[in-house]
Amino acid sequence: MIRAADIREWRNRDVVDAEGRKIGPLEAVYVDTRTDEPAVVTVLIGLPTRRRLTFVPLTDAILGPDYVKVGYLRDQVKSAPSMGTDDVLPAEEEKAVFEHYDLPYQPGANGERQLARP
Repeated sequence: MIRAADIREWRNRDVVDAEGRKIGPLEAVYVDTRTDEPAVVTVLIGLPTRRRLTFVPLTDAILGPDYVKVGYLRDQVKSAPSMGTDDVLPAEEEKAVFEHYDLPYQPGANGERQLARP
């Protein structure tokens, strides 16, 4: 398990896919609101004039010496739900992130978001 204190120090480090191919730099960490543990990161991708942040779960992620290796392939990450570099993830689009990776989406009992930026 990756602890919140560990992963927050990895901002701007490379995120690589399951095969070791670079995806982009880690931009932000989102925690699961039920456990307060890191659950998803955003990765900066795209050309310099068309940058965007894409979401990738930390399921099966490994912290290497200078990278975070995620359990997904680069093409799947690059086609995941994304947002502009100055945007926030709207609550109604949160479920799509989980569906893209075939993960269960479990909002709070009163419909609270599952992800939050600490």
